[in-house]
Amino acid sequence: MNILADGSSGGAVLTGGNRIVVLVIALIAVAALGVAFLLVRQVLAADAGTPAMRRIAAAVQEGANAYLARQFRTLAVFATGAFFLLMLLPADNWSQRLGRSLFFLVGAAFSAATGYLGMWLAVRANVRVASVARGVTDGQERSAQRGAMRIAFRTGGVVGMCTVGLGLLGATVVVLVYRADAPRVLEGFGFGAALLAMFMRVGGGIFTKAADVGADLVGKVEQGIPEDDPRNAATIADNVGDNVGDCAGMAADLFESYAVTLVAALVLGRAVFGDAGLVLPLIVPGIGVLTAVLGIVAVAPRERDRGGMTAINRGFFLSAAVSLVLVAVAAFTVLPSGFGSLRHVPSAIAAHRGDPRLFALFAVLIGIVLAVLIQQLTGYFTETSRRPVRDVGRSSLTGPATVVLSGVSLGLESAVYSAALIGAAVYGCYLLAGGSIVLALFAVALAGTGLLTTVGVIVAMDTFGPVSDNAQGIAEMSGEVAGAGARVLTELDAVGNTTKAITKGIAIATAVLAATALFGSFTDAIGEAVTSAGGTAVIGSPAGLSLDISQPNNLVGLLLGAAVVFLFSGLAVSAVSRSAGSVVFEVRRQFRDHPGIMDGSETPEYGKVVDICTRDALRELATPGLLAVLAPIAVGFGLGVGALGSYLAGAIGAGTLMAVFLANSGGAWDNAKKLVEDGAHGGKGSEAHAATVIGDTVGDPFKDTAGPAINPLLKVMNLVSLLIAPAIVRFSYGAHASAGLRGAIAAVAVLLVVGAVYASKRRTVDVAGQAPAGSAVTAEAGG
Repeated sequence: MNILADGSSGGAVLTGGNRIVVLVIALIAVAALGVAFLLVRQVLAADAGTPAMRRIAAAVQEGANAYLARQFRTLAVFATGAFFLLMLLPADNWSQRLGRSLFFLVGAAFSAATGYLGMWLAVRANVRVASVARGVTDGQERSAQRGAMRIAFRTGGVVGMCTVGLGLLGATVVVLVYRADAPRVLEGFGFGAALLAMFMRVGGGIFTKAADVGADLVGKVEQGIPEDDPRNAATIADNVGDNVGDCAGMAADLFESYAVTLVAALVLGRAVFGDAGLVLPLIVPGIGVLTAVLGIVAVAPRERDRGGMTAINRGFFLSAAVSLVLVAVAAFTVLPSGFGSLRHVPSAIAAHRGDPRLFALFAVLIGIVLAVLIQQLTGYFTETSRRPVRDVGRSSLTGPATVVLSGVSLGLESAVYSAALIGAAVYGCYLLAGGSIVLALFAVALAGTGLLTTVGVIVAMDTFGPVSDNAQGIAEMSGEVAGAGARVLTELDAVGNTTKAITKGIAIATAVLAATALFGSFTDAIGEAVTSAGGTAVIGSPAGLSLDISQPNNLVGLLLGAAVVFLFSGLAVSAVSRSAGSVVFEVRRQFRDHPGIMDGSETPEYGKVVDICTRDALRELATPGLLAVLAPIAVGFGLGVGALGSYLAGAIGAGTLMAVFLANSGGAWDNAKKLVEDGAHGGKGSEAHAATVIGDTVGDPFKDTAGPAINPLLKVMNLVSLLIAPAIVRFSYGAHASAGLRGAIAAVAVLLVVGAVYASKRRTVDVAGQAPAGSAVTAEAGG
């Protein structure tokens, strides 16, 4: 049955066969949510620990809920403004315009819901993972590890199933309801998901790393107490931050990666295969839902496993392999044997001599292989058992400076290899398309959906990290776990550091594939807009389509695109630095003013540190968000769409390298610290330990704030460019052409960005009432 051979006339409706396929995929999406519900029940059925454990977990839950509630109220203002702005942008009809705005809110709501659910369950699973380690004796470690991993990984599995379920459900509903208008409406859906994810990533990242850095610098370095010692006032905030940053933020990030990749595939699929192209990209992630369940269930340590990563790798590889087999079956079932058999497709596509079945299969294969290679490459550079991390740990013998240098060099080197793998995947798609640019871009989008067939397991891997980290913190703060049980949780925490680094690597690969595919949608939208305006693209004109960088405006656009990535990263790291400084002063004040904290006769004021992190995280949200949205507007209206295309290319290139560099450096520093804490090079309390703590604090904002936030940044800028492209053309050609209006819009965007950055740089570290009497200590931003 060649369902996709029956493309609809003119793309007005879906055929009966295509509609049935989309409905089946929608049911699979609903089933994924059902599986998530069952996994929630399994996780919550586990023992919740002792009263002391539950009290600590309750404090973390309260802080996380309070932060996300305040964050969502803040973001509601941005979402409302974006809704009305989208209504003003050009569209073919009012149905498209209204649908695009409404599904912007749906995408934002789904992204927020995925992030909130990730946090809600993680703060309940962490105490249950800690409880598994109670009373463990020598020889029982493997059994305890199996139980703890089962809870932690299935907690991540819940978030993974919600990610694929909500993402696929939103896309199928748009396709079923809007049909031919689906691509334009999906732009709004993807933009909502990406914008909310970026805000949650930045805000959560600032919160978690400010608390983490502050806790480490005062607790470990100055007071010489353990990381999660209850005498440290920043410990509760640190555990809260793990959940609002790593769980809520990363869950929203991976959801928007899933949604935006689907949007790019569906937009390009519609252009290449007609309405048939609205079905094929849904089938592949639909298969991924089924194999995600298999991969999540398969993660269980065995006696012969070298460690926890072996079990996780087994689930990941099993999911990838079964996905590929099922995609092959689907391709040969629903696709015809020749492109000429597809109706109502561009003549250049119909004349292609290849086999659509093999084309789709190999495109998906490229994505799956890329996921596997990125997983292995990132693991090599961040696992404690591999040479790179051991080399960073060994450098601690000569002090913190060499630790920082070795981590930076490791991150820079690993970024090159990751970029080469992603570039090879993109070029492989080009070769697969036989020289057809539009078909190559569709192949890139299909590769992205192939990579995301493993997203359920990828999200589970990511959530596994903070749950394990929090479990160790709760165990240490409660004093209920020691000996063999503590060793089990320490090993899980190290595995979690690696899984978080791996998911960040895969997330940036997905971001680049999605951004590349959206780049093709952008150029297609420009062509349509120019034609409808009655003009032709003229090289050197304000709306010229040439991406030749010998043109000054395009070269400037390319440089600005790369520069924005650096500025965005700098703003994020600077925000963490300021907030962490405030935490350091507050924790120092409590130790100074309440000496009973050290002997246990007084309890720290945990809530004050949580309040500092919450205030600073929400205050710092606006500047990166305005930069991501307004910078493309300034470039596009000021320099033209050719320069805007070059801007996106510069951002993709710089963003790929920067994100991998930041993530892998931070991951290596973190695990080098774990290596020393496990007894290497003198162990805890040694000078080597202090050196690795410094490296870890440098890496914290790298790997958990700036690096991961680049993923949604790239897609936000691509989607903003895609949405504003018709308006740029509208004011460049025909009756509505107005150089003055374009210049005014660009000037306003530039002024807003400059004002936001200036205001951010004027913020100071909060030391009011915390410095010694008579002191006039203030610290300027970044100082």
